[in-house]
Parts: sequence; structure tokens; C-alpha cells
Amino acid sequence: MTVAEELPAVSDHAADAADPETAEQEPIKERKNGLYPGVSDELAENMKSGWADTELRDLEPIAQAAETAARRAALSARFPGERLVIPAGNLKTRSNDTEYAFRASVEYAYLTGNQTEDGVLVLEPRGEGHLATIYLLPRSDRENGEFWLSGQGELWVGRRHSLTEAEKLYGIPAADVRELAGWLREATGPMRVVRGYDAGIEAALTDKVTAERDEELRVFLSEARLVKGEFEIGELQKAVDSTVRGFEDVVKVLDRAEATSERYIEGTFFLRARVEGNDIGYGTIAAAGPHACTLHWVRNDGPVRSGDLLLLDAGVETHTYYTADVTRTLPVSGRFSEIQRKIYDAVYDAQEAGIEAVRPGGKYRDFHDAAQRVLAERLVEWGLVEGPVERVLELGLQRRWTLHGTGHMLGMDVHDCAAARVESYVDGTLEPGMVLTVEPGLYFQADDLTVPQEYRGIGVRIEDDILVTRDGNRNLSDGLPRRSAEVEAWMASLKG
Repeated sequence: MTVAEELPAVSDHAADAADPETAEQEPIKERKNGLYPGVSDELAENMKSGWADTELRDLEPIAQAAETAARRAALSARFPGERLVIPAGNLKTRSNDTEYAFRASVEYAYLTGNQTEDGVLVLEPRGEGHLATIYLLPRSDRENGEFWLSGQGELWVGRRHSLTEAEKLYGIPAADVRELAGWLREATGPMRVVRGYDAGIEAALTDKVTAERDEELRVFLSEARLVKGEFEIGELQKAVDSTVRGFEDVVKVLDRAEATSERYIEGTFFLRARVEGNDIGYGTIAAAGPHACTLHWVRNDGPVRSGDLLLLDAGVETHTYYTADVTRTLPVSGRFSEIQRKIYDAVYDAQEAGIEAVRPGGKYRDFHDAAQRVLAERLVEWGLVEGPVERVLELGLQRRWTLHGTGHMLGMDVHDCAAARVESYVDGTLEPGMVLTVEPGLYFQADDLTVPQEYRGIGVRIEDDILVTRDGNRNLSDGLPRRSAEVEAWMASLKG
């Protein structure tokens, strides 16, 4: 028997990683067709020593440490006397032995600032409040060979922070997550867990929690993000500023996109997102020509032709997970045709009306209603639908060509706060610190026989990220022009 066959594993799966009993029983997995048959005793012993001390001792707390502490305090106050379990989630297999890039659950990242897989935040009732502990995988074990033999070991995927380092960074006591599931199985008292991220943790709590009570926890954490603090607004502005530069990058290479496909546009924006941020905040929509009429066109494999419009809906995500969400509809040639300008200007006017309606104390729905009224008026004016406008709006007839709502909350999710109660979100009232998109659109499908031929295949959307302020609103994405003439001048200057 080789040494490798005796080594304990750190499994890729949540249930194993959280259960030390399982970890002790399974050997580190080797590829079936690996070129090395095993590990000699001599090599195993050699790999244990001769390594420098790399513990990081001068770490400072992360920038949002005070904010995450305040968020945990608010959560503690809402659920006194209850154990609260918030997992980060686990790696997901993309194919065979490769995984998707990991992104921690928003709830976990919001409360900790940590972004590593298998992490779990536990708030344990203590007196009138809670004791928070962040459960993480410690650094790869040098004694058992995990650091170089496991597919998730340090020499394969990079160094994890030690638990001591994690405590300094996040301001939370840290413990080994591999001990957590067993402890939770034995724990008693009222508990709640954020579901859908860690099957192993949920299995340990299966007879201790209920779906209804867990949903209350999820809803609270969603509604807590409705109003953004200064740090969050700053992160969103950073995301938007990088996104503006990404749009400029795209305009500069439109000739190369014409020679290739929409993929060139997607790739160009992705480069900016990865250089300046963590990633894109959602799948980039690079929709040229009639593809602009498909709301979530993410295949991005079509041609880019002069004379067509390009609808680019894209956003950079910062390293703290805050994302921009901006759309511009651009003439590939640099100039709108007469019919394109007519449709574009209608959408611009609708967006202007929508943005104007964003103010503290106003109803959340006001911006949607204002934008939809303008679009309905234009459709009646153009003879595409029979008026009066009030009838069109009452029956929703404009939706054949507008399709979607006019915006949504924005933050750590592109559609942020989605689990919030209806009365707190779409039926709620706008407050300073809320950030939302305003994004009306008109889409005339290529096969729509109810409109004149010249309209068919034209899709236009204009989207900006709007911060509700004490005296009105601020357009975070006003670094990108919106008026049709300004768009043309901006494109000419970039291409010039």
C-alpha cells in the first residue's frame, strides 16, 4: 500500500468537507489515469519539511469590516435567541474535474466580506445578542500531504488564509469548517439557515429548521440591502466607472467586431471587467441587428453589420461583488438612420421621464409608470396601437413592444433584493441610498407583421444606474452619453 492511499482527504464536496469523520475515511483522490502510480514513503516525508514560514502577520481588516459588523448586529437584533447559519456555498463542477469559478452567496459575503468556498457564518445566541464565528477551511495540511496531493490543495489552486489571518481580516473569530456539520447535528434550540448553497450544512440541520422560518431569514437579508451605505455606493460607482471604460473599449474596436462577430464585443468588455474588477456582473448582452429584440441575448455569436444597431447591456462587478448594469444602443456605423433615431429618441424620452420620477418619498412604481406612458403615447402617435393612451396602459397593449419592466434594484446582485416582500419593494417607497436601474426599451421583432417593414428588427434599450438622494437622484452612469446626437459625437471622438 502506498502512502498516498493512507492520506486523509479534503474532499471537493461540502458534505465531506464539513464532516471530519468522512474526511478521515477517504483517501486523497487521484486521477484514474494519472501518470504517477503512488507516493513513496521517502517522497512523502521529503514534502513535509523545508518550507518557509509564510504566515501573514501584518494584515489589516478589510475596508468594509465596520460595515459587515453593523450588518451582523442588525441581523442579531432581528432574531434574538436563535442560531443563524449563513453558508457561502461550495464549488460546482463544470465538467469532469474542472469547476466553475466560485462566487460566494450574497448573504454570506454581505455579512462577512469573505468570498471563499465552503465558508459558513454562524451567529450563536449569547446573552442579549449573538457570538459570530466564521467557519472556514484552514490552510492546506503539510503533514498529510493535502497541500500538494489534493486537487484543491495549495500547490494546485493557491494558498488559503490561515484561520488566524482570517480573524484579522474579517474581525470575526474563525474555526475549522470541517468540524461544523457534526456540531450542528448535536446542537439544540431554535435555528435558521439560508438555504440553497450548502447541501452538507442543510443535511446537518434537516430536522431542526423549517422552510417558512428559513425564508424569513432570507427575506430579512434581502430587505437589509434595499438601502445602501456610503461604502456600497462607492463600490457601485467604481463598478459603473469601469463599465463606462468598457463601453469606450467596445466602440474603439467596432471595426474588428464587424470582421468577426458579437463575440469580439463580449470579449472586449470582459477584458476590462477582469482587469479592473472581479468579473462581469452578469452575462454580457452584445446584441447586433435583430438580436437586439431578444431581451437576454447572451449567445453573442451573430454578425455585426454597419447600418445595424448594437444593443450592449453589460456591467463590471467589483472585487466586493457590487455590479453595474448599463445599456446603450449604438449605431454600428456611428450614425443613426432616420427610423433608428425616431425609435431611439422615443426610448430616450421615456427614460428621461422615468429618471425624473425617481425621488425620495415617491412610489417605487412611479418611474416605471412614467416611462411606460411615454412609450404608449409614441406607439399611439405612430399608429401602431389604437388609443387613447389610458386605454393602452390599462390593457397593457404597449407590452407587445416593450415587454419588460422599466427597472430593478441594483447592488451585490444585478437584480438585487429579489427576495424582499412586495410591500417593501415594488409596492414600497423610495428612500435615499436606494439604487435602481431605469431601462425602458422598444423592440420590434423581425417577424412582427403588425408594424411597418422599416420598424422590424430594430431593438432599443437605454439603461442607467440611479441613486436616490435626499433631494432627488443622481445618475451614477452619466459618464456615458444618452442623447442620440451626443452618442454619435462620442462615438466619432473615440474612433477618431
